[in-house]
Amino acid sequence: MNTRKLGPQGPEVSAMGLGLMGMSDLYGPADEKESISTIHEALERGINILDTGDFYGMGHNEMLLAEALKGHKREKVFLSVKFGGMRDPKGNWMGYDARPQAVKNFLAYSLKRLRTEYIDIYRPARMDPNVPVEETIGAIADMIKAGYVRYAGLSEVGADTIRRANSTHPISDLQIEYSLISRGIEDEILPACRELGIGITAYGVLSRGLISGHWSKERNVEQNDFRRFSPRFNEENLEHNLLLVEALRKVAERKNVTVAQIAIAWVLSRGADIVPLVGARRKERLHEALKALDIKLSKSDLEEIERAIPMGAAKGSRYNEHQMAMLDSERKSIRK
Repeated sequence: MNTRKLGPQGPEVSAMGLGLMGMSDLYGPADEKESISTIHEALERGINILDTGDFYGMGHNEMLLAEALKGHKREKVFLSVKFGGMRDPKGNWMGYDARPQAVKNFLAYSLKRLRTEYIDIYRPARMDPNVPVEETIGAIADMIKAGYVRYAGLSEVGADTIRRANSTHPISDLQIEYSLISRGIEDEILPACRELGIGITAYGVLSRGLISGHWSKERNVEQNDFRRFSPRFNEENLEHNLLLVEALRKVAERKNVTVAQIAIAWVLSRGADIVPLVGARRKERLHEALKALDIKLSKSDLEEIERAIPMGAAKGSRYNEHQMAMLDSERKSIRK
């Protein structure tokens, strides 16, 4: 497994990470035994960055991960944990809490559920509009000094917030959606991260399966599946977006690879400071994703991919209107 560094002072991690959300939440039923087996396979294949959130399945995801890590050397794993998402017993979203006292409270519970003495990278899932980012990151810095956290991270924030956070304490990486059909970070956010030496852990590299090559208009979506309410998956947009996938499939076939592999390889090609997080819930999907690490894309390959899926070609926003309003990353910089 090749490695990549999350910022000049950050940790060296595997060139691909595993996102665990779908093993507990938001993508319909998951098989717990298969989920644990997939985590084991990822570790065996050299993946060491495992991404979870304390609100994924209301703690279930962290407990699942703790079970999967039994018998594994803790120092060989990089745990990336998001916090702050508040949910009621039915799973409804109630906003975000990133107050300093909440940071320390959430951390205490995560340490217990994960059965670990420290978390490698700790980050607010979204910015709390009522709390200055300096206060949130300051609380994480306190926990770093106390030995409970190794690195501070961010998630889905804009360039201005990144600069303010980094001035409080060095930021290791920004976790943010980045794929062939979600390229908004290229305008301001990615340049700001590179200016400050902050890495990117990219989630949604297959746009929640939309550009995996495995999605179809006929697919049944469970009632509790996030994609049931995602604008890019609704009927009026899906047909157009799947035409983009078919154009990409032609490129993939000429390379003798799958659509998912070439989509992941494209993200890998965007820079050595970018680590894609794949959301594989089964070993077969993990094996498919891992093969993207061996794909070399030439200049002509990249040009062909760009012609298949031009920037901004997808229809529909990446979240619904309510969730988009919560994304600091979608707000344009106010810097001159």
